[in-house]
Amino acid sequence: MADEPLVLGIETSCDETGVGVVRGTTLLADAIASSVDEHARFGGVVPEVASRAHLEAMVPTIERALKEAGVSAKDLDGIAVTAGPGLAGALLVGVSAAKAYAYALGKPLYGVNHLASHICVDQLEHGALPEPTMALLVSGGHSSLLLSTDITSDVRPMGATIDDAAGEAFDKIARVLNLGFPGGPVIDRYAREGDPNAIAFPRGLTGPRDAAYDFSFSGLKTAVARWIEAKRAAGEDVPVRDVAASFQEAVVDVLTRKAVRACRDQGVDHLMIGGGVAANSRLRVLAQERCEAAGIRLRVPRPKLCTDNGAMVAALGAEMVTRGRAASDWDLSADSSLPVTDPHVPGSAAGQAHSHDHDHVHELAKDNLYS
Repeated sequence: MADEPLVLGIETSCDETGVGVVRGTTLLADAIASSVDEHARFGGVVPEVASRAHLEAMVPTIERALKEAGVSAKDLDGIAVTAGPGLAGALLVGVSAAKAYAYALGKPLYGVNHLASHICVDQLEHGALPEPTMALLVSGGHSSLLLSTDITSDVRPMGATIDDAAGEAFDKIARVLNLGFPGGPVIDRYAREGDPNAIAFPRGLTGPRDAAYDFSFSGLKTAVARWIEAKRAAGEDVPVRDVAASFQEAVVDVLTRKAVRACRDQGVDHLMIGGGVAANSRLRVLAQERCEAAGIRLRVPRPKLCTDNGAMVAALGAEMVTRGRAASDWDLSADSSLPVTDPHVPGSAAGQAHSHDHDHVHELAKDNLYS
């Protein structure tokens, strides 16, 4: 194995089939097959549809990533896969594929955490993560503040949403405004032409007695929906752009305020923002302003690396190899509620010993796969 490990990563936690190839902290390929259009008519992700789409896209996407990277599957030093959290059926497709490739190629398998991967992907953009780093992860399923002192073994939850995630709220308000799915990009687009101070929407969990680092967007979502309904009931036009801008401002105000507070309280001078909502233009601007005022260095990957992708999984897998973390057992399974305190799912000593019994199978398989 070279000093910088070559790792393939597979991500199937939701509706994106992502396959990335990374050498150390250098991104070689980032192939994605999205099923978002298949979910749009339902107004949200349908687990069964997502799982079937992953099945159809898996092999072509892996082959495309290897071709884009200019490497052979035989050259890989390891295969990483999202083991959780996420949609159970979707995760199982990715885990099964990763196990099959790793087993046939005789490569170590690393089941990694989706949230930790979102943090680690920033290494592909800005170099090694400082230790410690505070991470604000915001997506359709998660709104979390995490403190990472070692991305492969020590990620601590500081706060999380107690109801709707930020991305989920974006989707629901977009649906109320009849703007379609997914809601994040379209709300962002309309908000650019609206007044963020036009409507005073509430900021959840920001009172003096509220949890300092937790989030709540359910009340905001309800308040916006009722405001829109009242306008329509009165026969008045809904100022879509102003609603979008005011709603978006309420979300990003709370996210950035709590993230900066967590950094100050914990004495951390680096803030990383990841997850799909990190692509939001207003979130990036406000976070930069508040971090500069607080003397905090902000790290945000480019938008394509913020959404679910295989590159982030490969990045964490490469870090596992570099730091000598134990590979996963062959009986690795998907865990839809895998806690972020488990950045990866290591194998037991017994399981690792058992894996050596299959070396002869690997040698035979490697002669036939991608020959």
